[in-house]
Amino acid sequence: MNPRNEERRDLALATAGVQLRAADDGQGVRGFDGHAAVFGDRTAIGNPLTWGFYEEIAPGAFTKTLSEGDARFLVDHDTRLVVSRVSAGSLRLAQDQVGLAVDADLDTRLSYVADLAVNLENKNITGMSFGFRTVKDDWETITVQTSEGDMEAELRIIREVHLFEVSAVTFPAYEGTDAGLRSVGVALAARGDNAAFDRRAAHRPELLDFRREPAKTTRGSDATQPGETTGGRQAMRMKALAARYRLAR
Repeated sequence: MNPRNEERRDLALATAGVQLRAADDGQGVRGFDGHAAVFGDRTAIGNPLTWGFYEEIAPGAFTKTLSEGDARFLVDHDTRLVVSRVSAGSLRLAQDQVGLAVDADLDTRLSYVADLAVNLENKNITGMSFGFRTVKDDWETITVQTSEGDMEAELRIIREVHLFEVSAVTFPAYEGTDAGLRSVGVALAARGDNAAFDRRAAHRPELLDFRREPAKTTRGSDATQPGETTGGRQAMRMKALAARYRLAR
């Protein structure tokens, strides 16, 4: 799994519909039910009217990955805190009319799983999330009604994903945070549309850090060394910053 390609999407627990089942096996194993994703729920990723976009997950987006994958249930995306796993039979994932349904066993003999159960009951854990790589998506332009009139924005429809894990999370990633910026950057990098980067970089030049460009080598005194890139991206970033803050160029 390449962390640069991984995306994460969050749900508040109220939307995820999380429920805990009492232990009934005499060994401290409790149950967990909920949803890590909701189909057709239009979500703002970043600021959709400037540097972000709207997003929806299409029904069936998890079909292939559920038949082939071995996802884990984690705490806060921490691979050291594995709660359950598909191949172990303790995690059951399925698609229903709502979205990606999660049915997991919580073995409270593990101290961090016992802590998770208590934190869920006390509402200290405030969200669900899933980590994935986009396999197929579509982009379209939509019209959004605002107080300043109709404006155009882009809608990303995720058609197919490669699912890595689902997580109970303490801090869901909200619009405007560093996580939101990363979400936009990774999605745009997967899209591979430089014009889409340029439009958004006028508002958030930091997005250019996610733009993938092949290294270019030249002969002579300006030749780059292996693994280096030319200054094209840095020049574009400085140009975007100048445009954003109306600096002389």
